[in-house]
Amino acid sequence: MKLIVGLGNPGCEYENTRHNIGFMVLDEYAKENGLTFSNTKFDGMYAEHYIKNEKIIFLKPLKYMNLSGEVIRKYVDYFKINIDDILIIHDDMDLDVGNIKIRYKGGTAGHNGLKNIELNLKTNEYKRIKVGISKSKNIDIVDYVLGKFTNDELQVINQSISKIVKIIEDFPTMSFENLMNKYN
Repeated sequence: MKLIVGLGNPGCEYENTRHNIGFMVLDEYAKENGLTFSNTKFDGMYAEHYIKNEKIIFLKPLKYMNLSGEVIRKYVDYFKINIDDILIIHDDMDLDVGNIKIRYKGGTAGHNGLKNIELNLKTNEYKRIKVGISKSKNIDIVDYVLGKFTNDELQVINQSISKIVKIIEDFPTMSFENLMNKYN
C-alpha cells in the first residue's frame, strides 16, 4: 500500500493558489480516474484506488499546511504505511513556475508543511515531487504563496500537472531511482 499526499490548505479561499498545487494535482488525477475524495478520517479527505494491483491512498490533509504532518502521521499509523511508500506533492519557491523535481529526501527550504511532516515522521527521508511556483521580490512570501496563479502561469502549471499524473501512474511499480531518471 502506498500513500500519495497532495499538500494544500482547506477552504474555498485557497483553491487554485500556489500553495495548493498538491491539492490541484490530486484533483486532476481523481478527475481523470473517476475518483472522489468522499472519505474523511483523521482530519483528511482521501480516495482509494488501485494502480497495477497496488492499493493507493490519495490524501488531502484538512488541517492547514503547517499542521499537515500531524494528519499524515495518523494515516501512516492507521494504515501501517512504510515511510518508503509515501510520496508528498508540494510547491517549491526555489524552482521556476512549472518545473518539477523528484527527490528521495531533502530539506524543508523554509516550507512549513514540510517542517511539520519532518517533525511528525521523524525523518526527512520521504519521497517528494516538488512543483515550482517561483517567487516574487515585490510581494510578501505569505501573500505570494496564498495568491492565485496568473493565466500564463496556469497554462504552464496545467502541463506540469499532466506530467505528474503520469509520475503517479509509474510510482507504484517503478523503482524510485528509475522514476527520477525518467522524469527529472
